[in-house]
Amino acid sequence: MPWLYLMLGLVLGSAAGALVALWQARGAFSRQVAAVQAQAQHAIEEARREAEASRREALLSAKEEIHRQRQEMENEMRQLRRELQQEQQRLQQREQQLDRRMEQLERREEQNRRREEELEALQQQAAALVAQQQMELERISGLTREEARQEILRHAREEAEREAVQIMREIEMAAREVAEREAKEIIAEAIQRCAADHVAETTITVVHLPSDDMKGRIIGKEGRNIRTFEALTGVDLIIDDTPEAVVISAFDPLRREIARYTLEKLLADGRIHPARIEEMYAKAEKEVDNIIREAGEKACYEAHVHGLHPELVRILGKLKFRTSYGQNVLKHSVEVAHLAGLMAAQLGVSVEVARRAGLLHDIGKAVEDPVGNHVQVGMELLRKYGESEAVVHAMSTHHGDYEARSVEAVLVAAADALSAARPGARRESLEAYIQRLTQLEAIASSFEGVAKSYAIQAGREIRIMVHPHQLDDLATYRIAKDIVKRIEKEVEYPGQVKVTVIREMRAVEYAR
Repeated sequence: MPWLYLMLGLVLGSAAGALVALWQARGAFSRQVAAVQAQAQHAIEEARREAEASRREALLSAKEEIHRQRQEMENEMRQLRRELQQEQQRLQQREQQLDRRMEQLERREEQNRRREEELEALQQQAAALVAQQQMELERISGLTREEARQEILRHAREEAEREAVQIMREIEMAAREVAEREAKEIIAEAIQRCAADHVAETTITVVHLPSDDMKGRIIGKEGRNIRTFEALTGVDLIIDDTPEAVVISAFDPLRREIARYTLEKLLADGRIHPARIEEMYAKAEKEVDNIIREAGEKACYEAHVHGLHPELVRILGKLKFRTSYGQNVLKHSVEVAHLAGLMAAQLGVSVEVARRAGLLHDIGKAVEDPVGNHVQVGMELLRKYGESEAVVHAMSTHHGDYEARSVEAVLVAAADALSAARPGARRESLEAYIQRLTQLEAIASSFEGVAKSYAIQAGREIRIMVHPHQLDDLATYRIAKDIVKRIEKEVEYPGQVKVTVIREMRAVEYAR
């Protein structure tokens, strides 16, 4: 029996162990199922987040594409507006040409009408003469046939001669009027062509572009690049339909040269924006200063003048960008030095003094905003930088301001006159034009608070930059009106002059 109980105990223990093992396996399975469900839920959440991120990225990409297409459309619309404006300008020019032709036709019609009236008057006079002749015939009807015939022939001859003389005088007067009018038109047209060609050669510079696409980049968004360029350089940048080219217009050759260097550097760099324009303008100023110094040294070498003070050489180089009556002042100075030196050698006087005085006689013209005329300014410069009194005196008499006390002084004056008087050396109209532009800038710069002033558009506009911390907005309007009054009072000019005063305020801070 004991063994039976033992077997029964073993069976019951095994059954209990199996039940416990089954219960533990069921719990482990439940935990595994819960873990799998949690992983599935986490995967679903991850998938939802990735789908939401993909949806947002797609939406952002779509918005960016829409914005890009909108920008392209706006650029196309802006280009179309510019083309439309240019076409309108061309149509206006054609309308003006048609108006001028209509005026010419009206004048011709008026002339024809006057001629018809004159013919009618002559016909009336002829009718009156016929009536008078008939009355005269009635008076002399008592004469013999032969006497009457002779009397009629005499009166007819006298009237015919009188009318012939009158017609000849009228024809002569009409021919003289036509000849004078046509001669004036021919002379005026010749002067205009000559002045236009000369001014075009001396007041503009053409800069070639790699492609026409650069024109839009030069103009910049809403014109900010071209406004910054013109404000810094003081030139007028003309961007028209000329393929792959823009035109820099300014009466001051030095200002135009700096603008050309600036624009060429910007085109080579490719980055065109206001900050870059200011940076390239500063570099261009330095390069042009080097060109000025090299031009002075070259002029000294060509004139065989040595030992000049370096500052005098630099000031002399500025004459490369100055003209006098259309004649380049630096070339004129070298020519005067050669002529004076040759004449001094023939006469056996100091060639060195004659050459130095001839080369330096117009150096006062290189000084901006001088006090006094260029002769007085030149004398002060030469004395300041150690030139001898013989050279100072020789250059001081070339315009007759001082009495010549040496042969060299007379030779310098003669050489100056020879260089200026040779055919084609000078043009009076261009000098008057430049003097007027210089006078406009001088009037604007004389007002307190003005930083820079530039005469542009061939003197039809003057652009003025003022110090924003010295003048407020009301003072800016007032200074514009004051400048206009001064110009109307002191300057003679055709048409009208537009005065633009610019007050630009900048605030700059640095984050550290």
